[in-house]
Amino acid sequence: MIRANHGPGRALLASLALCPAFSQADEPGWSLLSRNYFLHSDFRSPSGSGQNYRQEWAQGFIGEIRSGFTEGTVGVGIDAHGFLGLKLDGGRGHAGTGLLPRDSDGRAESDYSSAGAALKLRLGNTLLRYGEMTVETPVFDTGDKRLHPEYATGWLLENTDLPDWRLQAGRFTAFNNQDNSSTHDDFAGYGATTHGRAISLAGATFAPDGPFGGALYTSQLQDTWRQAYLNLNLAEGNWRLDGNLYKTRDTGNASAGAIDTTAYSLAGKYRFGAQALTLAYQKVEGDTPFDFVGGDSIYLANSIKYADFNGPGERSWQLRYDLDFATLGMPGLSLMGRYVSGRGVDGTHAPAGGAYTAQQGQGGRHWERDVDLKYVVQSGAAKDLSLALSHVSHRANQAQAGDDIDRFYVIIEYPLKGGF
Repeated sequence: MIRANHGPGRALLASLALCPAFSQADEPGWSLLSRNYFLHSDFRSPSGSGQNYRQEWAQGFIGEIRSGFTEGTVGVGIDAHGFLGLKLDGGRGHAGTGLLPRDSDGRAESDYSSAGAALKLRLGNTLLRYGEMTVETPVFDTGDKRLHPEYATGWLLENTDLPDWRLQAGRFTAFNNQDNSSTHDDFAGYGATTHGRAISLAGATFAPDGPFGGALYTSQLQDTWRQAYLNLNLAEGNWRLDGNLYKTRDTGNASAGAIDTTAYSLAGKYRFGAQALTLAYQKVEGDTPFDFVGGDSIYLANSIKYADFNGPGERSWQLRYDLDFATLGMPGLSLMGRYVSGRGVDGTHAPAGGAYTAQQGQGGRHWERDVDLKYVVQSGAAKDLSLALSHVSHRANQAQAGDDIDRFYVIIEYPLKGGF
């Protein structure tokens, strides 16, 4: 299955698990991120929109303010954020990259903005946030892969009383999408949607100092599905192994139809000097795709820049190469290349009347190739300024139902931050 606005997947849970609750991100202060984003999508086969290509260029500013906590048994504080996006280029005929919202005539808006805040309460090692926020869990994860980050409104509870453990629970009822300034938007998956529905979650991450770690989560999209997630990871010397497993079954009114899907992936990474090789395998078992809502709510290894390789019955392999130029005398420069091939997609058994009926045929196959080059300034007045160049190619047969597309990204980011 393809979701054209999907960004980098999160194959390794460690990026989340090894980050303790109440980290530097929770310390009082402010930040301002300048994000300049150019995106060109060249359709190599007829697109559903009838466009030959989509191209937009935009400038965004993302500001955040994090207060401290009041004194007393229960500390009270607030986190606030604001966003402004400006169109630099994007005509009617080639709008729709996901960088900018479109008006009723299909033209890209010249600007858009949003703002929100969350109240936070702290009692010992327990933190409760209520309001609009970003969320990072394996079963619900707001994305940040375009100009405007996704946000969700609700509550999130975190506790770190147990050594090496991070416990989380939450419920979200309103959503702000990547190309919209409304806080009453919806997140859509391949067939499921948050329209008129809440999503609840609970789980735990175990991240000790030793080589082993893991996570266990569960979530429920109201009247749609219940989902369970398991992660196990091992880091030993130059090796890292990471396994992810999702089990999804319909619940309540089953708004997306009958669902009984198991999806899993296993990734192995070996680092040697400045280089690293990763090999990953992913499999989806069931008559419907592995579905999710929220741009990054899929931690399977082969969910990458464009494709998620999550079609019904699909099996896929990934080969990835990373090069860190720091050991070669060029700190801040990095290169990544990967290739993923998926086979065995069969959507002909999707339950009749459900959201996934007739989405795909039998014998679907596709591949994706990504190349990323990034440089981060290491010192001086422009310290932390980054320039990222990315090229994506995707090809599929008709049964897979994805686009034949080439994409080119240029992203320039400059973060500023300070304390109070």
